[in-house]
Amino acid sequence: MELYCCQTHVGQGLDEFVAKTESYPILTELSDSKKLSTKCNYCEEQALYLVADK
Repeated sequence: MELYCCQTHVGQGLDEFVAKTESYPILTELSDSKKLSTKCNYCEEQALYLVADK
């Protein structure tokens, strides 16, 4: 499971990940090039973080 989140929704992304997978998430800041092309899963803002299990 991978969730892309902006600054506003990173907490929501972490909560959703734990609720759905019942495991600890890994929070990674996206590279500058990835930030430009990736939208938040919860809104239309630029994603800054990836919440994932790898």
